[in-house]
Amino acid sequence: MLWVEILGWAGSVLLIVSLLQTRVLRLRLLNTVAAGVLVLFNALIEVWPMVAMNVAIIAINVWQILRLRSATHAEGYTLLEVDPADEYLRHVLRVHEAAIRDAYPGFVYDPAVPDTWAFLILRGDETAGVLLLTDGGQPGTAQVVLDYVTPRYRDFTPAEFVYERSGWFAEHGYDQVLAPESIAADDPYLARVGFHQQDGRWVRSV
Repeated sequence: MLWVEILGWAGSVLLIVSLLQTRVLRLRLLNTVAAGVLVLFNALIEVWPMVAMNVAIIAINVWQILRLRSATHAEGYTLLEVDPADEYLRHVLRVHEAAIRDAYPGFVYDPAVPDTWAFLILRGDETAGVLLLTDGGQPGTAQVVLDYVTPRYRDFTPAEFVYERSGWFAEHGYDQVLAPESIAADDPYLARVGFHQQDGRWVRSV
């Protein structure tokens, strides 16, 4: 039947699309849906080894998704302060330059700016992102220059760790942060990680 063939092609296309994803959680979710479609397709044409294989893929994906979801609540991250002129920091910024400029069109990094703090956001031994800060010019206020997370970790919550659990801001007398001036004002990321509008600026309590 034509619709059964269409179902098979749809599952195959979705499977390929899932493998093109850079975000691990999205890859797993799409791959699970694709495997589910292919389970139905292969059951209809009675190819039982393929049914079994796709059922196993679904089980593996569900286990991995649960594991990934359990890791989204700021577990296992480290905020490593580095010298603003640190060579590895410069390397990370160079490697991700295109993506950073897409998200922060006006971003220019000058490590010589006074009161600049630079951090690598680590998960285990992997670099999950970069955080650059300066003094906000108001008591208790820090200015975020760059808050960049690598594609692999954009389904997770390094921002929750940085702003709520790292303790760095409280230790340095800051109770709020201003969003980067170089990020678009309507960027959905800001609201998603807890910033809100206040006097025409995006602000987040820490």
